[in-house]
Amino acid sequence: MFISPMLLHKKESPFDDDKFLTELKLDGFRTIWSKFDDKVRIFTRHNNEITSKFPELVHLPLPNGIILDGEIVVTDDKGRPDFEATMERFMSNKYGHDISYSVFDIIYHNGEKITGLPLLDRKEILETVVKEDSPLLNKVKWIEGNAEQYFELIKQYDLEGIVQKRTSSTYQINKRSHDWCNRQVVLNTFC
Repeated sequence: MFISPMLLHKKESPFDDDKFLTELKLDGFRTIWSKFDDKVRIFTRHNNEITSKFPELVHLPLPNGIILDGEIVVTDDKGRPDFEATMERFMSNKYGHDISYSVFDIIYHNGEKITGLPLLDRKEILETVVKEDSPLLNKVKWIEGNAEQYFELIKQYDLEGIVQKRTSSTYQINKRSHDWCNRQVVLNTFC
């Protein structure tokens, strides 16, 4: 089942606010993963089904009745997201790149839409669904506050940027919200 994802809004610079959590912005592509009646379907954020392109994500040990929001990523030899390699893998399995599905939110749980719950509550539910991180399936790590310092750190490691999310935010399907912000290291900024 496809759900049009919540989108980021433009922002000029990171800001420190304890009402926001900070995550690494992954340089991959946004993916909605769903499982209902033992059938897994994977979609891009533009509602293109890509299940057949990623057979390794079909048999993940996850329960029925869930929809996850995350990013498919291929990393380089230093563990950094590599967008070019991710797109090569998207276009063809022949490149042999190992992917990682990094989940940052859960939209459905036990067959029920949970978009009205605050972000931190959804993160707690996600912890119960994805119990152990693995190279193939993992949860995006986050910290509360400290966005300015975190942003400076990721610049040192040549990473793409950060995402800041209001801890009390609901999941707003198919909307661009000021509750989720993104600051990229490059000149483009999105929040």
